[in-house]
Amino acid sequence: QVQLVESGGGLVQPGGSLRLSCEASGFIFSNYAMSWYRQAPGKERVLVAFITSSGGSTNYADSVKGRFTISRDNAKNTVYLQMNSLKPEDTAVYYCKATRSRSVAWGQGTQVTVSS
Repeated sequence: QVQLVESGGGLVQPGGSLRLSCEASGFIFSNYAMSWYRQAPGKERVLVAFITSSGGSTNYADSVKGRFTISRDNAKNTVYLQMNSLKPEDTAVYYCKATRSRSVAWGQGTQVTVSS
């Protein structure tokens, strides 16, 4: 069955870094575009970063440009989100999403808390 499992979240101080991972199974990972979303308490889930199936193109929300980097390893069926210079406003549950045409799958999310 299709499964996306995020990991790497946690508590970090402002200015710190974290790397999130999302491991996929149950589908041909290299055929799917991948995204990271986040949802802060009381707010809507919003797109953070996107990467095409080949990894050749990426896109970022303005709020994370220059601080976050999305990448993927199709041999490992894994997409990553490197997060640097973290701010308290980056606190949220982070979700990965796989998309191909009308086919969509979500992970269960991983909590990121940025606080001193």
